[in-house]
Amino acid sequence: MGDSDTAGDDPAGDGTAAESLLTVVIALIANALIAIAKTVAATLTGSASMVAEAAHSWADTGNEILLVIAERRSRKPADARHPLGFGKDAYIWSMFAAFGLFTAGAVVSIQHGITELIDPEPASDFGIAYVVLAVSFVLEAISFVRAYRQARAAARQRSLHTIEHVAKSSNPTLRAVFAEDAAALIGLVLAFLGVLLHQVTGSPVYDALGSILVGLLLGVVAVVLIGRNRAFLLGEAIDEESRDVVLGELLERPEVDRVTFLHIEYTGPDTVFVIAAVDLAGDRGEADVAAELRRLEDALEEHEQVGRALLTLSDPASPTLTVGGRRTTTP
Repeated sequence: MGDSDTAGDDPAGDGTAAESLLTVVIALIANALIAIAKTVAATLTGSASMVAEAAHSWADTGNEILLVIAERRSRKPADARHPLGFGKDAYIWSMFAAFGLFTAGAVVSIQHGITELIDPEPASDFGIAYVVLAVSFVLEAISFVRAYRQARAAARQRSLHTIEHVAKSSNPTLRAVFAEDAAALIGLVLAFLGVLLHQVTGSPVYDALGSILVGLLLGVVAVVLIGRNRAFLLGEAIDEESRDVVLGELLERPEVDRVTFLHIEYTGPDTVFVIAAVDLAGDRGEADVAAELRRLEDALEEHEQVGRALLTLSDPASPTLTVGGRRTTTP
């Protein structure tokens, strides 16, 4: 598991904790400024799409605060009561953020759009809405570019497409910022079309539909984020390719004859827990076996992404694991 190996850099590594925190802070500042501007614009224009966008941005701002908490709490060191660390706190707080996006963003936007369809209100000062939408697009783009660059750098290390890497990443804050910023940019386009069609046709229906479409978009993003956080909270294992890298390193060690069990599970962003059953070479006494297993665990834990390693002896009757996922009978 050298630095250039897949598992060695964490199969879903996304750079340092400082980089992830900076990405979230940039998104927080951008969304706070955007939320204030959209609220003013929504108040002055009466546009349903602008109200939806304001709700969206306030939801994103609250979410970024939760993501900052997720980043900080998940990096706390392990203690006696939490031997595997606090990494999964990132998924808990990111789950809260995703629920917030769904309720404060999606539900409010859809509800307001439906209300406007039933009882439309006149809108005015469309120029203000256009200016705010343009400024918001620039600020959201700055935040999105930051998240995209971080994700792209990690994706290149794994030879994956950036979108595929974001979907598989063990870093929930990067995924949340990337998804929310991408949704925000699309939502701004929808809001612009709703305001424009309202102005051109004089019908508030298009503005209301824009609000509903923004809400549906946020709902889809929220459901996806909730699903990914749920998977990691349940205990998601790393991919087979990365697992094979760890298995290969164990089998290359002269003190290991074979491996009969290997499970590698995420315990937080960029951190895994390795459990393995190995058959040691030669006949050893109990004390020597315990010392050798501890040395192997220490060697695995030297890798930055391995938070904890736990090795035990294999059952002689258990089949042997081989790279590629195949099992062979005991020699």
